[in-house]
Amino acid sequence: MASDDHGTILDTTPGATSGSVSRRTFIKSASVAAGAVAASNVGLPGAWAAGSDEIRIGLIGAGGRGTGAVQNAIKSSKGVRLVAMAELFPDRLAEARKTLTDKVGAAATVGNDRAFSGLDGYKSVLQSDANYIILATPPGFRPEHLKASIEAGKHIFTEKPVAVDGPGIKTCLSLVDVAAQKKLLVGCGLQRHHQQGYLETMARIHDGAIGDIVAARAYWNQGALWNRGRKPEWSDTEWQLRNWYYFTWLCGDHIVEQHVHNIDVVNWAMKAHPVRATGTGGRQVRTGPEWGHIYDHFAVDFEYENGTHLFSMCRQQQGTAGSVSEALVGSKGTCQVNDYKITGANAFDGSAIKRKEADPYQQEHTDFIASIRKGEPLSELKWVTESTASAIMGREAAYTGKVVTFDDIVNSTAVLAPPSLDLSAALSTPPVPMPGGTTN
Repeated sequence: MASDDHGTILDTTPGATSGSVSRRTFIKSASVAAGAVAASNVGLPGAWAAGSDEIRIGLIGAGGRGTGAVQNAIKSSKGVRLVAMAELFPDRLAEARKTLTDKVGAAATVGNDRAFSGLDGYKSVLQSDANYIILATPPGFRPEHLKASIEAGKHIFTEKPVAVDGPGIKTCLSLVDVAAQKKLLVGCGLQRHHQQGYLETMARIHDGAIGDIVAARAYWNQGALWNRGRKPEWSDTEWQLRNWYYFTWLCGDHIVEQHVHNIDVVNWAMKAHPVRATGTGGRQVRTGPEWGHIYDHFAVDFEYENGTHLFSMCRQQQGTAGSVSEALVGSKGTCQVNDYKITGANAFDGSAIKRKEADPYQQEHTDFIASIRKGEPLSELKWVTESTASAIMGREAAYTGKVVTFDDIVNSTAVLAPPSLDLSAALSTPPVPMPGGTTN
C-alpha cells in the first residue's frame, strides 16, 4: 500500500474559522454505521432526473489517487460515469484524461468543455451537473474544497486526511452539521472501515473479545516514495505544488498523510481519540533540498483519556524493514488487527478472509453509492476529522519536542498555507522543524 499521489487543483483561502473548539465536541464513532446520518428520500440531493439514480462524478485533483478513485467508483456500481474533472497543471490533466479513457473507456471520458485546469478549475466542476464529487487534491486545501462542495449541495467522497493544521480541523468540524442538514453523503478514504476483515475483527473487539484495551501499537514503515526532479522552467511555487508530498502546508507530513490510516484503526478500536502525545522524529536519510522540509521518521506515544497508550511509528527510508500494521493488547487477549487474528479465550483467525474479501478501495464506493440511492447518506466527516487531528497532534509533538494535547490542535490558529498563491512567484522552503525551536 503506497502513498497517495494526489492531484494539485488548489484554492488558496486558508481554512480558519473563529471560536474555540474542545475535543468534547467530537462524537466518538466506532464504525461507519455508528456515524451514519439518516435522511428521508424526500429532497435527497443529486437532482435525479426523471427517477434516474445515475451517479455523475466530478473529479477535483486528477493525480494517481484521483484517477484511481474514479476507476474504483465506476467499477463499484452500475450507472456511474465521470462528467467533469479539474487539475491545476494542463500536462497532468492531459495525462489523467488519457489514463482514464485507456483504462475505463467512455464512462470516464470527458470532452474539452468538461476538463478544467488552473487555480479556479474546481469551481467549474462544482457548477456542473456532477452529483458525486471526488476530492483528491493535496490535503492542505481539502477543508476549503469540502466547504465549497457542501455549499454547492454535492455528495462527496474525500480522500484522507482532511486537513493539515488546526484551522483546517475547525473548518471540517463546522461542516458536519451543515452536511447533515443538507442530507449530503460525506464519505472518506479510510477504506479499512469498508474492509470485511477489519469490520469482522473490530466487531469482536467491541463485543469484548480481548477485554479492555490496555495498550496498542501502530506502524507504517516503508521505503522511499516518488520525487519529481525540478525543471528549470518551474518557479518555486510550481515545484512545491508538483512535489506536494514534501511540504507540510500541502501534505501534513507523512504521519498525517499516510500513517493516519493506522492511527484511525486504533481510534476505531478505542471508540475515542488520544488526548495528548509526546514524540520524536527527524531527517536521517532524506536530507537534501529535493525532499522539501518534512521528516523521514516519527515515533510518537499517544495517550487516551482512560490512560491507555498507543505507540506509533512511521518512516519512509529506503532499505528499511516494512510494516503496515495495528496491534491491540487487552485484559483478556490480544489482537493483530491487520491480520484479523485474536488470541485468548475468544480466539479468532480471520486470515482466510483476506483471500475472498472485496477490494476495499472499490467497496467503499459501493457502500457510498448504495447509501445515496437509498436516501440514507452516511457521514464519515466527524471521525476522519478526529483521526486527522490525532495525527497532527503527533506531528506537532515531534516537531516541537513538547507534550501536545488534542485541545492544542483544535484550538490552534496557526495556518500553514502561504497567505497567497502565485504559480510564477518565489516561495521559500520552510526550515526543517527543530525540537526545542519550532513553536507551531
